[in-house]
Amino acid sequence: MADIRPFPAIRYAEAPGADISSLTAPPYDVIDPTGRAALLARDPHNAVALELPEGPLDPSDPRGRYAIASQRWREWREAEVLIADATPAVYVVEQAYEHGGRTIRRRAFIAAVGLEPFSAGVVLPHERTLPKAIADRLEMTRATRANLSQVFGMFADREGATDPLFELAMSTEPLAMATDDDGVVSTLWALRHPDAIASLRAYLTDERIFIADGHHRYTTALAYRDERRASSTSGPASPSAEPPAYDSVMMALVNMDDPDLIVYPTHRVADAPGGFDPDAFRAGLTTHFSVADAPAGDALAALAGAGHAGPAFLVRTSDGVTSLVTLRGDMDHAPAFPPRASEAWRSLDVAALQELILDPLLAIHPDRPETLERLHFVKDAGAALAMAGEHDVAFVMNATRMDQLARVAGGGETMPQKSTYFYPKLLSGLLFKSLE
Repeated sequence: MADIRPFPAIRYAEAPGADISSLTAPPYDVIDPTGRAALLARDPHNAVALELPEGPLDPSDPRGRYAIASQRWREWREAEVLIADATPAVYVVEQAYEHGGRTIRRRAFIAAVGLEPFSAGVVLPHERTLPKAIADRLEMTRATRANLSQVFGMFADREGATDPLFELAMSTEPLAMATDDDGVVSTLWALRHPDAIASLRAYLTDERIFIADGHHRYTTALAYRDERRASSTSGPASPSAEPPAYDSVMMALVNMDDPDLIVYPTHRVADAPGGFDPDAFRAGLTTHFSVADAPAGDALAALAGAGHAGPAFLVRTSDGVTSLVTLRGDMDHAPAFPPRASEAWRSLDVAALQELILDPLLAIHPDRPETLERLHFVKDAGAALAMAGEHDVAFVMNATRMDQLARVAGGGETMPQKSTYFYPKLLSGLLFKSLE
């Protein structure tokens, strides 16, 4: 069962409802050095100074980033740049932005979610993780003993049973607000009413939580919990005792049945291991795909239409030729996939790309991590297509659907990396959670 608990967040010591835009940051894994410098120029106490400190990646170096993070976290709390809420709460964040001529409002509960191994079937991943990223976040967690940003989780609520709890929290005075560089306005409230929190906990008790974003953070939190448990000298807690803070992770929980939940694709740009022959590559595609010239009009609309029948891609090779590539319906493709892959997994565009194109034609596969250096992930379709020429081939994708994610994750499988791009990203800096 999912264990959802209130917690006393650590927040910037600003007046209620204050604009803390200059203190917040995008997720750490999308910030480059230029972006980091720009964030710190807004305010030296920006959350990026905790998430991505300066210094070498050496946990034994007293001048390294982890030692700096530890010192900075302690100093900011001692100086009351950051303060802890006096009472625990479940927090609510609304992210509002313009899309397609209307205002989208995505809401999430931010709570302490009890950590469970993926094998328990309570919290389910949908994407693979990379050991290098986990190692970095684990060192950062050891240094600060805190969750510096939220894991993005989803739960099913087709009937909107939790909507009144969102509305109850949002009827109170906001704690803070922030606007990101895309114009997304995040507003934060606290839900402190015991009966409301009990209702939320009761609803989510029998629900599975799907990780939308933050797989590395969740996996890190599990590893850190196990370390703390192993080093604890206090013995097992009594059944009625509150679990220690390190037994849970800060998670933002979004209703996956919310029609305002938007998922974008992440496009791919790839290079062959040696010389690249566009004609030979297109010939290789025909083993599993039909290859046609991309339409002269709206190629993205044509791609979306083709995707209703199965995996489909816009493919531009380095010679400038753009093709609409669709999975052939006249053959059984299952033998080309891993033997234990389910039909749900094989139906994913990202899986078809990985197993039927990237691996056999470009020698790129996540089971050989060194080959991923020749694979690039791009959010914008036009930018991806423009990179063909500088690189060997670009693939423009359709988005993974929510029903696909639920079927694959619910079946205990994980998708290839960057299978989904949930927009907007959650801001870092709205809340922190101590693990002490």
